[in-house]
Amino acid sequence: MEIIAIILFISIFILILYGYPVAFTLGGLSILYALCFLDSSAFSALPLRIMGVMTNYVLIAVPLFIYMGIMLERSGLAESLLETMAILFGQMRGGLAVSVVLVGALLAASTGIVGATVVTMGLISLPTMLKRGYKPELATGAIASAGTLGQIIPPSIVLVLLGSVLNRPVGDLFKAAFVPGFLLVLVYILYITINAFIRPKDAPAMPAEEVRAFKSKGFVMRMIRAFVMPLILIIAVLGSIFLGWATPTQAAGVGALGATLLTILQKRFNLTTLNTVMRETTHLTCMVFVILLGATTFSMVFREMGGDVYLADMVKNANLSPNMFLLLVMVVVFIAGFFIDFIEIIFIIVPVVAPIFQQMGVDLVWIGILLAINLQTSFLTPPFGFSLFYLKGVAPPEITTQHLYRGIVPFVIIQVLFLLLIAIFPDIAMGFVK
Repeated sequence: MEIIAIILFISIFILILYGYPVAFTLGGLSILYALCFLDSSAFSALPLRIMGVMTNYVLIAVPLFIYMGIMLERSGLAESLLETMAILFGQMRGGLAVSVVLVGALLAASTGIVGATVVTMGLISLPTMLKRGYKPELATGAIASAGTLGQIIPPSIVLVLLGSVLNRPVGDLFKAAFVPGFLLVLVYILYITINAFIRPKDAPAMPAEEVRAFKSKGFVMRMIRAFVMPLILIIAVLGSIFLGWATPTQAAGVGALGATLLTILQKRFNLTTLNTVMRETTHLTCMVFVILLGATTFSMVFREMGGDVYLADMVKNANLSPNMFLLLVMVVVFIAGFFIDFIEIIFIIVPVVAPIFQQMGVDLVWIGILLAINLQTSFLTPPFGFSLFYLKGVAPPEITTQHLYRGIVPFVIIQVLFLLLIAIFPDIAMGFVK
């Protein structure tokens, strides 16, 4: 029976790679295997499992954070931030790329929606960077990687889902991700700065006259408006969580309301905008929850067949240390990220390996942060890196797929090295939680 559970696991991967819908593959195939190999009494627990998911208070944060991100994208604040940052850093070599990374970090801390961030920065920044003589690979790499920061910098939907699967407080995951997220931003900026110093032609500075012309037209007021409003929202959401004033779900409600108010202040709010935001929120939320219900069915059948015990025994008999098992899991997740979506990885692989980590006495909050950083690379790695798809869709015609692939290589290497750093020095993440 345990071998059949492993065959089920492999079968699901094969069907997903063939292009079958993830949610229906997870749920449908699991039910077929259960009908063939399990007693009918095994199904009695399934309704309770499904209701447990649907009544999970923590998961209410998912649609609220999605709404918050999409509404902020409609508010026009991203454009204001990008223009302001470009003026502030434009006179330094690589300044436009640095401004893209900083704006990506701010948008990550206020929206967490990768698609919205990449598309916005691709539409506004990429033509400007190319016009200024930036090397296409550096420009596209900076935009694509900055857009993925929303996967690790809280509030992050990835961390909410990982908290649910790992059965750990989402607030602890947010706290643990705070320092690694912003350290990764600094590492990106360091790479861009060094690259611009070594190869000045790849990232030239903006002409001083142009920067002065921008600054002469009410620049201070524009800077205040561009920075203050998003910062207030970030402080309201993250501050309320870190200070213990609100749960992540309550803070998500504050964020959704704050994003709506900011859109009103920007004079971008109307019924058409509200209708579009609500439709997109419903679409993304339904996608996440249908996959989650399929994953819940798979998890129940896999455990009823003894697959989790079999894997745990395999690891025990192989005499793998916690560090070796961690390395194995991270390699599997990294490779899976080339072919399947981060949500699928969270709901297929993580529930299988989490009990084994728990048996080994490994801190699951730390594992959650390592997984989040690892899953961040899945947005950049070809052939199915969503960040690359989003950017290609809005890039000028002269930007080829080869430019995108070559551009993300240094940033993927940075992420892998950074993942190794957090694995070797856990206190970088866990110090803030303790």
